[in-house]
Amino acid sequence: MTEKQLFDAKAFIQHLTHQPGVYRMYDDEGVVIYVGKAKDLKKRVSSYFRATVDRPKTQTLVRHIAAMDVTVTNTEAEALILENNFIKKYRPRYNVLLRDDKSYPYILVSQHQHPRLAFHRGTRREKGEYFGPFPNGVAVRESLRLLQKLFPVRQCEDSYYRARSRPCLQYQLKRCLAPCVKGYCSDEEYQEQVDLAKSFLQGKNQQVIDQLVVKMEQASTQLEFERAARFRDQIGALRKVQERNAVTGNQQELDVIGFARRGGIAAIHLLFIREGAVQGSRSYFPKLPSDTSDNEVLLAFLLQFYLNDQVGRRLPREIILPADNAALLLDPEHDLQVLEQALAQQVRMTHNVRGERKQYQVLAQKNALNALESKLNQASTMSMRLQQLEQVLDVAEPIQRMECFDISHTMGQETVASCVVFDRQGPKKSDYRRFNIKGITPGDDYAAMAQALQRRFDAALKTPEGLAALPDILFIDGGKGQLSQAEAYFEQWAAPKHIHAPLLIGVAKGESRKPGLETLILAGSHQTIPLAGDAPALHLVQHIRDESHRFAITGHRQRRAKVKRSSKLEDIPGIGAKRRQKLLQNLGGLQEVKQASIDQLSAVPGISREIAETIYHAFRDE
Repeated sequence: MTEKQLFDAKAFIQHLTHQPGVYRMYDDEGVVIYVGKAKDLKKRVSSYFRATVDRPKTQTLVRHIAAMDVTVTNTEAEALILENNFIKKYRPRYNVLLRDDKSYPYILVSQHQHPRLAFHRGTRREKGEYFGPFPNGVAVRESLRLLQKLFPVRQCEDSYYRARSRPCLQYQLKRCLAPCVKGYCSDEEYQEQVDLAKSFLQGKNQQVIDQLVVKMEQASTQLEFERAARFRDQIGALRKVQERNAVTGNQQELDVIGFARRGGIAAIHLLFIREGAVQGSRSYFPKLPSDTSDNEVLLAFLLQFYLNDQVGRRLPREIILPADNAALLLDPEHDLQVLEQALAQQVRMTHNVRGERKQYQVLAQKNALNALESKLNQASTMSMRLQQLEQVLDVAEPIQRMECFDISHTMGQETVASCVVFDRQGPKKSDYRRFNIKGITPGDDYAAMAQALQRRFDAALKTPEGLAALPDILFIDGGKGQLSQAEAYFEQWAAPKHIHAPLLIGVAKGESRKPGLETLILAGSHQTIPLAGDAPALHLVQHIRDESHRFAITGHRQRRAKVKRSSKLEDIPGIGAKRRQKLLQNLGGLQEVKQASIDQLSAVPGISREIAETIYHAFRDE
């Protein structure tokens, strides 16, 4: 009997408390393999050792437990914080791990007699106030340049400041009050500008303008016209900043999270909204143990990102979660309340937003999807998946080229077949092909597949270039019927003996058509290839199949739109002569109407949001 089997779960649970706390699980070598928090330790730990545990991840975890211990806390919020600290300390292999050791840059307002504005990254040794974090150094330097134009506060190093005997060029450019030289400004006057700069960094733009208006009027009343003129110029510059913010946004301090997951990879994209505009963004790809729910991934990210003391991250006023947050969090209200308590109630968290914040939410989600696509296409990921596919199929030679066919139509009309190509680096879009299927019975997918294969390979056999571009593997999106068409075609392939037909594999969707339930069918024997839902080889096949499906649907929509002539503005329901005239006048022509966003369309007088969406999607379906 091994040490792992010596762990007496029943005896351990018998003496557990019902208080909140954190539990740690160890393997037979004394290594922490999992850390979790619980509102009720006894109930939570007991759930791991029930007679029926359906999750494979939990089953595997329990088999490796050799010992456990717990740490009781006063509240569940304290347990959250302690859990996060333990995860960072032990890096357990069954926890979701966020690898983010980057030190974010800040703007520092020092505590000198004459404070300076400075770029700061790293340990906060210098006394002063820190504003940020900013996503990168470029965003900090751009903000410092803007501050220099708005507020005449020094940004020079202390050694340069102490050595001055007369004002530098920044004073001549009206970008510094020259506190380094006596007689040019009073301490009160300089501190006044420092306080205004701090308020601006806190996002209080309108409050700063109001203060400057009062000071300008006071200076004018006291006949200090030069000082009043300086305040007037500052107000004008701040007004321009506000005009820019009217385009980029008015939310002063906000983090927006987008979430996407596919093919065993999760992408979390974070938008940083500071000073009323998107200051930058960053994508994260947490390490995912197998069979990890979206709920675990999102909560782990929120905890490890915002409770990471090593980078000194300053919390925003509000965090916007993905729109489908209710599906991500098992108990949204409870989880968010506990999380807000763990963050010391400094931040508001929500997912149900409207207006400008909704636009940010949609933008973050788009970026998460884009980041996920990029990650899936990365060479390292592709290489790893391809190697496992070669092992699963037990091929003698490395796979150099793969192709996949799919059929798309609407009730049998305007049928289009797609052929996408992947090599060892990923999608090879220059070799993608579409075939407009003609002369078949509408809706006959088998005949459509046979015609597409014939048109693709009959032409290839006639040229040396075509022979060189034959695939090693040919995936057929569909079940045994579509696969049989490919088998029949290659049986009749009158090719020289040294030309081998590609390995044929059918990709059949599962009963619920959900990713991870696909069945791979080998040609000839029609035997299925067993693959786990989180197997990298299956993820590669899913990626190829999805790309083939996307390419076929796009081609079908274009062909259908061309036939129906839906590109004309007058064919769109609800668009009469007056509305057409308004659209063309306000946007500058039909081409501009086609390229306009929903927001731009709805800004035209007489065009509601609903009509704008109708116009937008009508042109996108072309």
